[in-house]
Amino acid sequence: MAGDGEVKELISSLRVYLEELQETGVDALPFVQPASAPSRATGKAEEGSASPVRGETLDDVRRELEECGRCQLGNTRTNLVFGVGNPAARLAFVGEAPGRDEDLQGEPFVGEAGQLLSKIINAMGFERSDVYICNVLKCRPPGNRNPQPDEIEKCHPFLLRQLKAIAPEVIVCLGTFAAQTLLQTKAPISKLRGSFHDYHGIPLMPTFHPAFLLRNPAMKREVWEDMQQVMRLLGKEVPKNSK
Repeated sequence: MAGDGEVKELISSLRVYLEELQETGVDALPFVQPASAPSRATGKAEEGSASPVRGETLDDVRRELEECGRCQLGNTRTNLVFGVGNPAARLAFVGEAPGRDEDLQGEPFVGEAGQLLSKIINAMGFERSDVYICNVLKCRPPGNRNPQPDEIEKCHPFLLRQLKAIAPEVIVCLGTFAAQTLLQTKAPISKLRGSFHDYHGIPLMPTFHPAFLLRNPAMKREVWEDMQQVMRLLGKEVPKNSK
């Protein structure tokens, strides 16, 4: 039987190999049953190359990003903005990228948009510490510009591993980039919001980003309607006079 050191080395080598395959466009590997082996029931571990190692934790994922140089954002960031909240949360919120305040503090959604998100979370009957909050990108794009395709491509596998480690019951995507990235679509957020989508068996609700609501407060009603659907799915009581 292999020792712990050999097992860890094997896992590390396998992860590097899978990441290299993904960068070349390979997102799945065929499964071939050995002729001499008996047939066995397959489980969730037999998934695409972006799948994490069984039992992987958020700390495992974070460690790989601490000295990340996979794209140019690692050279300009002040802090890694990995994620915050309950590592076993029932509900996870995914935004697009850190802003100035987030970059300085190393925590997602701490600026004005983050304060609005906290109010939404509280209105849903949760504390901020009850849920998990993260972004597609873990580093701030200069000038708060939109994420670039190559940056999303490099960060996406780590987001997948984050969500796999958390295993939330529901995911809320905040804004266009988060929704399009996880759902692998080019449809606008205005078309995606309002109904649940499937993300690897997890219900996913796209909605408008809090920063968008600060510029368009009239759209808060639509977001609250989306969040009420999430509340019902999680068994949360929705106030009868809620609007």
